[in-house]
Amino acid sequence: MTKKITAFLLSILTVTFFLAGCQKKSAETTGQHVLRVGTEGTYAPFSYHNDQGELTGYDVDVARAVAKKIGYDIEFVEAPWDAMLAAFDSGKSDVIFNQAGITPEREQKYLFSTPYAISHPVLIIHKDNHSITGFSDVRGKVLAQTLMSNYVERAEELGATVTGTDGFSKTVQLVSEKRADGTLNDDIALYDYLKQKPDAPVKIVSVADDAVKSGAMLHKKDRDLHKKIDQAIQELLADGTLAKLSDTYFNKDISK
Repeated sequence: MTKKITAFLLSILTVTFFLAGCQKKSAETTGQHVLRVGTEGTYAPFSYHNDQGELTGYDVDVARAVAKKIGYDIEFVEAPWDAMLAAFDSGKSDVIFNQAGITPEREQKYLFSTPYAISHPVLIIHKDNHSITGFSDVRGKVLAQTLMSNYVERAEELGATVTGTDGFSKTVQLVSEKRADGTLNDDIALYDYLKQKPDAPVKIVSVADDAVKSGAMLHKKDRDLHKKIDQAIQELLADGTLAKLSDTYFNKDISK
């Protein structure tokens, strides 16, 4: 009798542990974990609110695809860049998806995933301009540049005269109207502009070798989460998901 009771109790314990294991696995795959994502929400086309007030953008969609891939719910923590970083550093978000460039300085403090966006400095000129074929040809030319941009110094180093603007749209407008010979800028910014204005009479004439790579940025202590997110991004790259998302916003694959 004692043996039967013991066997019965053991069978109950076995079932209990089995169900507990199933519940844990279910929790990991049904979104009971929450991925808190830091993002600006005002940085189109990467992270912004559409006309319906919904948070959208390339980085936002990448974050959602990653969360789905690793079986997490997602919660966005929106703030301007400086406040977003402060919130991240204080532990109010787990990861940043907001075109965070991977630099040696940042890698000393944070973990980065495989890049999901790669941009290049490019020289943009009018479609009718045949006198400029490369960066060396801008010496003595007029380049339109956003005054707060890092490209101002680069243009001056190349010997160009810089005329300042208050944004990328104004910059391209000056080139389109031939009031400037060209602009040094980010290729992704141009892809976004041409998505909105495909008839703009401008073209990329030269691409710099250096590239800016952006990835998901995580805390150094979160190595397990970093491993999951990095693996998810690699899979999304391999299966073409990131290329499709990129094409939606830029008519171009910026993921590779």
